[in-house]
Amino acid sequence: MKRAFIVILLVLLADQALKVWVKLTFYYDTAIPLFGEWGQLHFIENRGMAFGMEFGGGTGKLLLTLLRIAAVAGIGYALRRMVAHGARPLQVVSVALVFAGALGNIIDSTFYGMLFSQSTPFEKAVLLPPDGGYAPIFHGAVVDMFYFPLWEGELPEWLPIWGGEHFVFFRPVFNIADAAITVGIALFILAHRKRRMHDEQESSGPQVPVAGDAEPENQAIEGHGQSL
Repeated sequence: MKRAFIVILLVLLADQALKVWVKLTFYYDTAIPLFGEWGQLHFIENRGMAFGMEFGGGTGKLLLTLLRIAAVAGIGYALRRMVAHGARPLQVVSVALVFAGALGNIIDSTFYGMLFSQSTPFEKAVLLPPDGGYAPIFHGAVVDMFYFPLWEGELPEWLPIWGGEHFVFFRPVFNIADAAITVGIALFILAHRKRRMHDEQESSGPQVPVAGDAEPENQAIEGHGQSL
C-alpha cells in the first residue's frame, strides 16, 4: 500500500500545483511555448470529461461530478483489495495512477468553482475572491493546459468522410491527471497481458511422465536383459 500511496500523492501534488499556478497566472485561452511549435501550455477549462469532451448543461455537470466521485470510490476499494491480496507491483501502480488522475480532476470539478473567480481573456482568476467563486460546489471546471499540435494540415481528398478537412494531431488539451489515467490504463493492460502469458507458460510447462509409461529405448533394453 505504501507504493500506491506514494504514486497517488506525487500525482496529486504535481497535478494540483500546476493547475493552481496556471489558473492564477494565465489569462483564459492564452498559451506559452514549451517545445517551439510542438508543444504549449495552453490554458483552457473543461466542464465535461477528459480531453475536452463535453457533458453539457448544469444538471449534466452535476451528474458527471457525482459519477466521478462514485467511480473513484470504486477504484479506491478495488486498489485496497488488490494490495491486500498481494497483486503485482505493476498492477498496483497502474490502478494507483488511474485513482490519482480521477481524484485530481474531481478536486477541480468539486471545489474550484468556489475557490476561484472566473478566468477570462482579459482578467486572471483570483483565489478566494471576496464576492465568492464562479460556480457552486460540484460545478467547477477542470483546468487543462498541455497542448501538443504535432502535425497540422489538410487530410487527403480520397479519405472517406474527413477527406479535405483541416486536421490537427494531437488536438485535445489535457492535464497531468488525464495523462495519469491514460498511462495507468495502458500499464494495467500491459500487466494483465504479462500475467496471462506467465499463467499460460506455467500451464504448458514440462509434462511429468506417468508411472508405467517407459521410454521406447528403456523398453528395448529391458527386453534385451530378459532374453539374456
